[in-house]
Amino acid sequence: MNNIYINDIQTFMPNAPVSNDEMEEYLGYIGGKKSKAKNIVLRSNGIKQRYYVLEKGTEKPLFSNAQITANAIKKLENSTFKLGEVECLSCGTTTPDQLMPNHTLMVQGELGISEIETLSASGICLSGVNALKYLYYGIKSGELSNGIATGSEVVSVLLSAKNFEEESKQWELLEKNPSLAFEKDFLRWMLSDGAGAMLLQDKPNSDRLSLKIEWIDVLSYAGEMPTCMYSGCEMVDGKAVGWRGYSQHEIMEKSLLSIAQDVKLLNDNIVEYTVVKPLRKILAKRCITPEVVDYFLPHYSSQFFKDKLYVGLVEVGLEIPYEKWFTNLTKCGNTGSASIYIMLEELFHSGKLRKGEKILCYIPESGRFSTAFMLLEVV
Repeated sequence: MNNIYINDIQTFMPNAPVSNDEMEEYLGYIGGKKSKAKNIVLRSNGIKQRYYVLEKGTEKPLFSNAQITANAIKKLENSTFKLGEVECLSCGTTTPDQLMPNHTLMVQGELGISEIETLSASGICLSGVNALKYLYYGIKSGELSNGIATGSEVVSVLLSAKNFEEESKQWELLEKNPSLAFEKDFLRWMLSDGAGAMLLQDKPNSDRLSLKIEWIDVLSYAGEMPTCMYSGCEMVDGKAVGWRGYSQHEIMEKSLLSIAQDVKLLNDNIVEYTVVKPLRKILAKRCITPEVVDYFLPHYSSQFFKDKLYVGLVEVGLEIPYEKWFTNLTKCGNTGSASIYIMLEELFHSGKLRKGEKILCYIPESGRFSTAFMLLEVV
């Protein structure tokens, strides 16, 4: 079996950073009113700035998802690697620009490269990891010698006020049901745009550091857990009813194409089903102790979960002190499937890494409670 090395990581963050005070100038005001949930959510998640593809004041997107992904990939080209050499392109996203063709094909079109293998991984935060793991399998088996994996999101277009116009006409109904109003508004202040790309090869860099992938474990608990984060459907008596069963007017009136989150379900279960249960299974087969880990990169959506995550690690015997944690959530925002790419890119190019160090990555997904853990070694 071949070893797999991440030999470069690049990102593309669209436009200028957006501060907390500016957010509604980009996303717009639903029903012409300022959000009641915004400040509550921002105090909890701790995010200070993020990036949007939107033009300020117009809600007009200046980039597509395919374009920001391609822009991140183009930065992987250097004196030793050209895009024409890539054998496989594997892209993950929650927010493709269209239902068909798939996201990876649109990215490939932006790049203008042909005769390559492609894979498009759908889902939420884990789509970027699943795209990465496809290449991991391909290179490990010897079927591929290289590939590019990506994670990207353009979520601001879905969160724009214009998408809630019909629903905002029923504002009085939402005002009478504050929990429903909060769930509809919650994610507008949690999510942002960005793209990351990794170059994977079967040999490490000869002139600079690489990250060797030791293992990637992905586990889903959808067989026992209900839907928690969703788009393109409505929850009716605990069941997801897809948008295709609604009229065009109902789709707009109910904002079915927006993103919603069952916040209580998230808070009650995210640690148990993305940390405690999966880590018990993973630790039973992987030789890993807190002393082995030099850097811990957690993808959590909010600083609210930081201490809860720590308690979960302690519970399974993997207590990693905060001084080993690395995240850029507060300045880059929660970019879903791109988040682990964006964190790793900053650490990879920071000049801090030393050969032999181990990096443990944690990527949860609240769609129906799934998780991934990944161990990398600096070589």
